[in-house]
Amino acid sequence: MPKLKTRRAAAKRFRRTGSGKFVRRKANKNHLLEHKGSDRKNRLSHKALVDPRDFERVSLMLPYA
Repeated sequence: MPKLKTRRAAAKRFRRTGSGKFVRRKANKNHLLEHKGSDRKNRLSHKALVDPRDFERVSLMLPYA
């Protein structure tokens, strides 16, 4: 069977955890940060787990993760 290609865009956005789940960054932390409160910005800084409904899609994009 041939080798599978990794989607490079997905490889830059998702990481695998030790338990086999995927982590991602949260949205809305790139620009227009002046009017957002510091509590909100701090909350957006933390990592989030990929939703179980999207897990299979991410797994297919990262076959060797």
